[in-house]
Amino acid sequence: MNFAAVFPGQGSQSLGMVDDLSSSFPIVKQTFEQASDVLGKDLWEIVTAGPEELLSQTEITQPLMLAAGVSVWRVWQQQGGAMPSAMAGHSLGEYSALVASDTLGFKVAAALVGTRSSLMQGAVPEGTGGMAAILGLTADQVVEGCTTASTADSVVEAVNFNSPEQTVIGGHAEAVDRALEVMTEMGAKRVIKLAMSVPSHCSLLKGISVNMAEALTAATFKQGIVPVYHNVSAATSASLDGAREAMAEQLFKPVRWVETIQALETQGADTIIEFGPGKVLFGLNRRINRKLGNLMVNDQASLEKALAATQE
Repeated sequence: MNFAAVFPGQGSQSLGMVDDLSSSFPIVKQTFEQASDVLGKDLWEIVTAGPEELLSQTEITQPLMLAAGVSVWRVWQQQGGAMPSAMAGHSLGEYSALVASDTLGFKVAAALVGTRSSLMQGAVPEGTGGMAAILGLTADQVVEGCTTASTADSVVEAVNFNSPEQTVIGGHAEAVDRALEVMTEMGAKRVIKLAMSVPSHCSLLKGISVNMAEALTAATFKQGIVPVYHNVSAATSASLDGAREAMAEQLFKPVRWVETIQALETQGADTIIEFGPGKVLFGLNRRINRKLGNLMVNDQASLEKALAATQE
């Protein structure tokens, strides 16, 4: 088996999301504690005790998802799991991929994610931005619908190209509402508003990318042991500065997930394994390419299944 590892981002979090693995593998809690030390927040207490509404706040969700993805990957390594041929992460999950590939140290990544989430939380005043998922229209149709719904001072854009029939939009709240009406008229099967406190990957966040670029420039990157495919390009970077640039641009450019999965197959992957809570990417990947093997690791049962499959 030639597999690629992928890591989920915001939207996959849930209360107690790593409880099953933490009961057998101390490295899970230890990973959360390491991130907590960097950020000055008790992430383990939050993920195990809540309150649940706290998990949806960007400044909390992002560090939680980084710690969750990395902790699952560390369990995989402890159990002798094979190395993938390539990695990628969806949005915030790209930082988990950079840690797993040894491009970033975990504490360095935790600090960067703390900066990223803080910048994003402050970039758009509460209630002025929004996001929604559009199902049943092509990516081109969604882009067209966003153009129709946007005005000079109220914009909405396609921000996550998640599968051939699911695209997420984001921007000003009133523009998102207009876009939902437009796309319903265009024949969308479903339009779903998302509980996100910040409209990610759209031009409303372009201003803070300069601040993020400064933090990334100051951070230590090194040549990873496994190539990481970036959201903004669906390709790897030729240099460490290129990786830094891709991570800064990720704030305001769309997640090209369909192209990323296609690129992973092109480079030789015959199976995709999602490491982290939930199964969002597992579902998306199946819709993108049913020819690829599709596994996930988010509890002990799925861990054993994936280990067995990669050792055959």
